[in-house]
Amino acid sequence: MMWFLLCVGALIAGYFVYGGLVEKIFRPRPEQKTPALTMNDGVDFVPMSDKKVYLIQLLNIAGLGPIFGPILGALYGPVAMLWIVFGCIFAGAVHDYFSGMLSVRAKGASVPSVVGQHLGVAAKHFMNIFAVLLLLLVGVVFVLGPAKLLGSLSEMNVAWWVAIIFGYYIIATIVPVDKIIGRFYPFFGALLLFMSIGLLVGLGISDKGFYSAGLDFSNLHPKELPLWPLLFITIACGAVSGFHATQSPLMARCMQNEKSGRFIFYGAMIGEGVIALIWCTLGLSFYESPEALNATLASGGPAAVVHEVSTSLLGAIGGVLAILGVIVLPITSGDTAFRSARLIVADFFKLPQKALVKRLLIAIPMFVIGFLITKAEFGVIWRYFGWANQTTAMIMLWAAGAYLIKEGKLHWICTIPAMFMTAVTITYLANAEIGFNLPMNVATIIGAVTTVVFTAGFFWKYKKPALLPQEQNG
Repeated sequence: MMWFLLCVGALIAGYFVYGGLVEKIFRPRPEQKTPALTMNDGVDFVPMSDKKVYLIQLLNIAGLGPIFGPILGALYGPVAMLWIVFGCIFAGAVHDYFSGMLSVRAKGASVPSVVGQHLGVAAKHFMNIFAVLLLLLVGVVFVLGPAKLLGSLSEMNVAWWVAIIFGYYIIATIVPVDKIIGRFYPFFGALLLFMSIGLLVGLGISDKGFYSAGLDFSNLHPKELPLWPLLFITIACGAVSGFHATQSPLMARCMQNEKSGRFIFYGAMIGEGVIALIWCTLGLSFYESPEALNATLASGGPAAVVHEVSTSLLGAIGGVLAILGVIVLPITSGDTAFRSARLIVADFFKLPQKALVKRLLIAIPMFVIGFLITKAEFGVIWRYFGWANQTTAMIMLWAAGAYLIKEGKLHWICTIPAMFMTAVTITYLANAEIGFNLPMNVATIIGAVTTVVFTAGFFWKYKKPALLPQEQNG
């Protein structure tokens, strides 16, 4: 229990201390009107209160990632919780803050436009393709995950649940943001709160108790899978996630004051970190050993763990409510994933989205492609999602670093995590079966060398030019 509370305390302290530093470096302009006020169109640019925007942002970014990822990460032992804490404070929340605030400064632009503005036209075109691909993968993952959980609670075939969830996504993607997302998410937030607190209380009063096997930070994975770089791909959304860069612009179009950025963007990521800590703790505490957890995962994946833990700790009714809370998370991220994809495509083709027919023109083909992707094996989709997710985060962090360099501000808060994520993603791609399937030692060398070369090229391109005499004299 003490270890869990220390980790949560560190996240909260990180919000006030490091989050305050990040805000001070960025320097928000509270006097400047935001896109929600200057570009209000009643569809995507809609002013909303800070509390509502925060809650929507939290539910947008907290999909299956901070649940499934930490459950899988628990196989490695308590070290997984360290990555959640440090990754969240120094990388994930920083990434989310800049992806949101740079979008605000760019009139609510989507992530490809933000990246292009700071890394160049080639990066923009790459991100247009990459971000839409990531969002389709996210949308598909967030259809299949909740559909399987709903199938376990009912006698209805999973395929029918897939169809129902897709139907909801189509509606949520094309209607104004305040009609469904802004109206029903507060209720979903209450369900999420019940799930999180209820499971913690249930664990505390059960005979399982909180993890007490000792803080062994060595690799405890029963299959001896390496910590590097797999842990940093496995636990994505609870620590750092590129998917969030596609979601933050949605709320950048709804917030009314730049000063609210730390609460909305940095704060929502801290909230997601707490959710990730809860599920990592449940994975560590509920099962006697990593081998026991792995056995349940082998029988039905992370969804089986969610079902077993929830019903065991909270009984039949409480367990169903907790599972519904877990189902809400991916559904409230899946709908905004497709919504973000629609907006990115609309920005690329310069199609105004006020008219319903123009929204359908993009949404229908997009959902057809998403449905076809659901026919692939879930495990394969999840692995591609994990790599694409972290690669998007890496690119967004480099873009934020470029912005800070050009503004003459302290860039290391973004460039250091960008370097780390570059090494993670390149090493994983070189080693993984979905990549080049090279031996880990070779893959690590490739990751390190690529990171050094890319970092050197980045600083060469964005080195601060010498001041002209008239500039030196003010």
